[in-house]
Amino acid sequence: MALTLVKCGGAALAKEPFVLGRYVEPGARACVVHGAGTRISAALTAAGLESTFVGGRRVTTAEALPLVREAMRAENDAICEQIGERAHGLMGDELGLEAEHVPELGRVGMLLPLVPDALRALLESDAVPVIAPLARGPLNVNADDAAAVLAVALGAERLVFVSDVPGVFVDGVVVAQLSELEISGLKGQLAGGIVPKLQAAVAAARTGVRVHVGATSVVA
Repeated sequence: MALTLVKCGGAALAKEPFVLGRYVEPGARACVVHGAGTRISAALTAAGLESTFVGGRRVTTAEALPLVREAMRAENDAICEQIGERAHGLMGDELGLEAEHVPELGRVGMLLPLVPDALRALLESDAVPVIAPLARGPLNVNADDAAAVLAVALGAERLVFVSDVPGVFVDGVVVAQLSELEISGLKGQLAGGIVPKLQAAVAAARTGVRVHVGATSVVA
C-alpha cells in the first residue's frame, strides 16, 4: 500500500487542530513529521533567549536545545491526541534518526536517509508514526528537510506540506504548480520558512515523489 508522508508545521498547528483525514484516506499508510516553531519561539522568549534564523532554518544553541526538545515533545503529544489511537509518537533521537552536524547553525543537523528498523516495523502495522525532527546528538533538524529525506528514504508516493497558508504565493496569488526552474527564478522574492520548504520539496520531487505545498504542486 502506498505511503503518504505529511509534514505539519508549527504555525499550522497553532492555527487549528491537525486532521489527518484531510490528506490521507481512512486506514491508508501514513507517517507524520511535525515542526513546533510557535511553541519553540514562545519557550525561548520566556527564557530570555533570542530566536535566530539563517536561510529559514533555526539556529539552535546548546542552551536552547532542551527547550526545543521540550516544545517538540509537547507538540508531538498534541498531534497524537488529535490523530487518535493509530498515532504513535516518536522523538527522532530516541527513534535513532541520524544527522550530519551543521555547525554554523549550532546544535543542528541535516537528516541522513537512514530508516531505523523500529520505524519500518511501525509502518508495517496499522500505526501512524508521528515524528519530532530531532536526531542523535541530540541535534535539531528542520522539519521540512526531515520530511523530504524521510519521504525519499521510505519510498513514499506522496509528500504533503501543511502550513498556515493555502499554498505558494507568487505575485499575491496561490499558484497551482511550480517547477524547479521556476522556483530558482523566484529566489529574490522568497524569504523565511518558505525557502527550506521549497528546497525540501524540490529534493523529494527529483526522486519521483509527488509533492504538494498546500494547494501548490512542486515538480522537478
